[in-house]
Amino acid sequence: MNMLTKPRALIGSIYASADTPTAMLAQINTAVQDMRESQNARIDAIEAAIDKQTMQEAGRLLGGGAMHTPADREYSSAFASYFRKGEHESDLRKANSEGERATIQAAMSVGTNSDGGYLAPVEWDRQVRMKLKDISPMRQIAQVQPTSVGAFSTIWNNDAWGSGWVGETASRPQTTNASLSQLVFEAGEIYAMPAATQRLLDDSAINVESWLADSVEAEFARQEGIAFISGDGANKPRGLLTYITGGASDGHHPGGNLEVFNSESATEIPGGDTLIDFKYALTAPYRQNARWLMNSQTAATIAKLKDGDGNYLWREGLTADEPARLLGRPVTIDEAMPDIAGNAYPVAFGDFASGYLVNDRVGIRVLRDPFTSKPFVLFYTTKRVGGGVLDPNAIKLMKIAVTA
Repeated sequence: MNMLTKPRALIGSIYASADTPTAMLAQINTAVQDMRESQNARIDAIEAAIDKQTMQEAGRLLGGGAMHTPADREYSSAFASYFRKGEHESDLRKANSEGERATIQAAMSVGTNSDGGYLAPVEWDRQVRMKLKDISPMRQIAQVQPTSVGAFSTIWNNDAWGSGWVGETASRPQTTNASLSQLVFEAGEIYAMPAATQRLLDDSAINVESWLADSVEAEFARQEGIAFISGDGANKPRGLLTYITGGASDGHHPGGNLEVFNSESATEIPGGDTLIDFKYALTAPYRQNARWLMNSQTAATIAKLKDGDGNYLWREGLTADEPARLLGRPVTIDEAMPDIAGNAYPVAFGDFASGYLVNDRVGIRVLRDPFTSKPFVLFYTTKRVGGGVLDPNAIKLMKIAVTA
């Protein structure tokens, strides 16, 4: 039955059963209204299906599969209202009467230095982490492990399995066993406190998610960058340069400290031969994916070095997004690395994805404070992150010192 035949059949049935013209008109109006609602419901369902298909196709074309959507729209809506005006805080704390999950769960700290605050919605947390990856050198080259707990643990295997060659009937003595040790990467807490006027927050045109991500990224990235290089592990990550004799992480890894290569000069990197020796001190399996790590001052010094034919060892990238290369391997610039100076460690070389791990706890907490700095509203924003050496064989450090 097509769309014209069905209304005609309905009108014919009403005409046959109605007692008066008034009753007939009333029944026709009711039937038409019911039919309109039915057709609208069908159209809404079709449009929703088309929208979903369009989003999935767009996500596929962008290389990310289905597009990300907020995990809980009600959560996001209520949190945005709390963020802008401090409203719905009671909704943040209560669970429904059936004992199901809270509409928005309070994120009271457990084993941390700060109390209170509320978990930011999933898409807010994702946006901040994406921005941090864009500007944090170590996040770009190290292994980043998201977790839902405060610490990440794994097993270190020293690969000391015994073996040997034997004849067909020869005895097979017992071989040595490998040693397995637990590696734990504790997460410290990092914070930022962006401020905004209430008038700015009241402006419906502002995207509060982007504002929060933009406001905290620089401070988070600055603090993380320092800690990933030189952090002592006290409520912060263990820095790369602390896994040396006398460092804050001396002996912390069961596989030992990072191997140190002396520059054979007390004040500088004497030449290209030193860099070549340093590069090939790293074993071949790690050298395949290795890169250099240094700050801009060190890069400027090394970029002036030449080989015996007068050619520069340094090669700038051919495009804006391509990193510079030194002796065929890419260079990452991290301003947290030290300058060239006596007894400093200005250059690292290795496979950082295998050698260093960032423990990134998922979940950012935000506590709204409209009272401390009127007329500004402060947003005490915290996240937990840890880090440390995963495989000390994968990275080597250059020390500005004469060989002992």
